[in-house]
Formats: sequence, C-alpha cells, structure tokens
Amino acid sequence: MDINQITYFLHLADTLNFTEAARRSGVTQPSLTKSIRKLEEELGGPLLYRDGKDSRLTALGREIQTEFMRIDAGLMNVRELAENSVRGRKRVLSIGVASTIAPNAFASFIQHVLSQLPSVELNVHTLAADEGAPEVLSGKYDACILPTAPKENFKLAVQPLFRERYLLAFAKGHPLARFDEISAEEMAHEPFIDRLACEFHSQIVAHFMDRDILMYPRFSSEREDWVQHVVASGNAVCIMPERSCTVAGIDARPVATMDISREVVLVTVSGNGTPAELRQIMGMAAAYPW
Repeated sequence: MDINQITYFLHLADTLNFTEAARRSGVTQPSLTKSIRKLEEELGGPLLYRDGKDSRLTALGREIQTEFMRIDAGLMNVRELAENSVRGRKRVLSIGVASTIAPNAFASFIQHVLSQLPSVELNVHTLAADEGAPEVLSGKYDACILPTAPKENFKLAVQPLFRERYLLAFAKGHPLARFDEISAEEMAHEPFIDRLACEFHSQIVAHFMDRDILMYPRFSSEREDWVQHVVASGNAVCIMPERSCTVAGIDARPVATMDISREVVLVTVSGNGTPAELRQIMGMAAAYPW
C-alpha cells in the first residue's frame, strides 16, 4: 500500500466513477483501475460493487474510506508543517504542561515569546498524569513544562525556570492568616483537602506521619480548580505550590519544619535537529526574570 493508492481510492469513493477519479488523480483510467484492484487484493476484499452506472462502496470500502480520510488529513498536516519550515513561514509548536503548574508565572513569558518570534504559534496541552519527557522524545510534544527535572538523558535539553515552595493554603480571612508560619499541630485541626495530582504527595504525607500527625482528608480531587475553589469558599486547607494559585480569595503561609519545594523546568530534545525557534525559546527562558 502506498500514498497514491490512498489518494486514488478517496477520489473514487467521492465520485464512484473511475473516469472522473482518474482525472482528479492525474493518471489514466487503466492505471487507477489497476491500483484499486491491487489495493483490494492487499486488503482481502472488494471495495466497490461495480454495477455499471450504479457503482457503490462495499461495507469494507466505507470503513476504509473513513480511515483513509484520517490518514489523508494527517498527510496534509505534515505537508503544511514541512512547507512552513522550508519557506520560513509559521512554525507551530506543541507544548505539554503538567496539570499542577498554573499559568500565572507563564502569561508574560508567553507574550514575550510571541512578540519576539512573530512566525511562531504555540499550542499548549495538559499532560496526563503519566506523561512527561518521554512524550518529548517520541515527538508528541515539541517541549514540556514539568514540575521536576527528568532523569538525566543526553537526548534531552533541560532548562530550569524557577523554584517554588509548598505552602499551606486557606481562604483569605482564615484565622491561620494571623501567623507568619503555621505549626503542623495547628494545621492538623483544620479540615484538610487532598490534592491527588500532587507530585510530592507521598513526601508531604510522610512529613506529617514522621511527626505523628495524621491528616484525614474531608475532600480529595485530581482537579486543581476544584481544590482551590473549595479552599477559597470555606474553612478547609490544603498544601500547594506557592505559584499555583489561580483562584481569587486564597492566602498561604509556610508550614514550620516543612521544607519541600519543586523546580519547574522546560524540557525539549537536544541537538541541532531541534527547531531553531524552540532553541530561541529555551534561550529566552534561561534569560527571563522568573
């Protein structure tokens, strides 16, 4: 099976006429007919009922048409990306971001990138819980913003962005706001919310267990927005990175004796094969006043 066969069949499926399909494909009718027959042999069944003027797709033909349309759309995207790259036109970069990293720290940086690189378009995607650096190596994303650096790999370029502490978050006006630092004992009396997506979940639990303090969650969620809205609307508290708050009405303080932080990094493939625009963005990230 080759790309031409896909194109020929899609033209034929659209017109149900070998003569018109050959004209659209820019080949002779015998060539197109031969190609379709070869495709049917490879797939193990007829793709069309040949009934004079009433030719129509078989069930297999309809299924193949759907899949070939998807392939054709993908090929069009590949051609567009290649053309844009070769001619120096718009470069579309896909960036994966861990779900626990808030946009607050990145809004102005993105504006800076877009102003400096007018030919770049950024598509930002939320990473699944099990996604990270491997998705950069596989080509699924051009780069990823991660809460911790991946294991050292010469194929990856890792640019540290900023470090942030884990703090106790609560609603503005909460009684705990009177403290500059909150003891674990004080915290233990408050209704606790568990951020299930937290990358340091086990370390945080271990920190309190080592001090014989057990936190019993009254509410748990993988959704950062749900957690923050519940915190902002009542008396409940949670442990979260200091730059991750996106909901108004939340205050935060350090927890005494708890020294847990994370370093947010930008990861891409290393080497000259990386798009020039992405290398420029890595340089901007290194120089940016996070």
